[in-house]
Amino acid sequence: MQALLTKNSINCGGYLISLAEPKLMGILNCTPDSFFSDSRVGSDRELLLAAENMLQDGATFLDLGGQSTRPGATQVSVEEELLRVIPAIKAVLRVFPNALISVDTFYAEVAKQAILEGAVMVNDVSAGEEDPQLFELMGKLKVPYVLMHSKGRIPALPGKAIYDNLMLDIIQFFAAKLRMLIDLGLADVILDPGFGFGKSLQQNYALLYQLNQLKILELPVLVGVSRKSMIQKLLGTTAAESLNGTSSLHMLALERGAKILRVHDVKEANHCIQIFNFAKNSVKS
Repeated sequence: MQALLTKNSINCGGYLISLAEPKLMGILNCTPDSFFSDSRVGSDRELLLAAENMLQDGATFLDLGGQSTRPGATQVSVEEELLRVIPAIKAVLRVFPNALISVDTFYAEVAKQAILEGAVMVNDVSAGEEDPQLFELMGKLKVPYVLMHSKGRIPALPGKAIYDNLMLDIIQFFAAKLRMLIDLGLADVILDPGFGFGKSLQQNYALLYQLNQLKILELPVLVGVSRKSMIQKLLGTTAAESLNGTSSLHMLALERGAKILRVHDVKEANHCIQIFNFAKNSVKS
């Protein structure tokens, strides 16, 4: 994938963000039904307080979405998602004008309006499958794009997915999508292997353990495992009780080469990165 410019940095609204060291993306859910209730922000006051805390705790990016992708969730319309997302972006940037906002959407119109309002990244869980116009739009907008792997439609249904070879299938999926994005002139792409999307419990953990195989694509990898069911099912916990399990997965993801952690709990994830960086740098000294 040498035609892509992105390797250790991405251009976010004119800011060159280095990914030589891992970064954090805080989750802001403008939805009434996201799987972790504490992550929902139902008013401007809650939204701004959450954004302030995340930025103070070390988030580089704020990922703002208006659509729940938990299994069984009802998909909302473009119009409804715009009503949830656009005012929230305006509110955050009015108070925190330098915040780097990622819009979590698979709709081209939502992505377009969000970027016009100041968002600097698009996080698409459907890899362009839900809205065929999104890839073409990304080629025109030329903002960083998070390309996520999923087996099946969004919201992903639970159950065992069939793969010929888990890692090879995911790499081939990414390679095919990347060829399309390269042809459209997109320079900044981040890969999200899609934990919990069309993967069984065992497949999720096999993916995490083999995450470093994605380095063959020479692009930064985003990992989103925060408080997900892969923790709850294994440990017999709820989402509210899954912080310790999340931190454990974050450390493994960092060791396997993750460059961005998408998280609910920024302070705790930042502790993981600080410990990881200190241990790594101690070897070099």
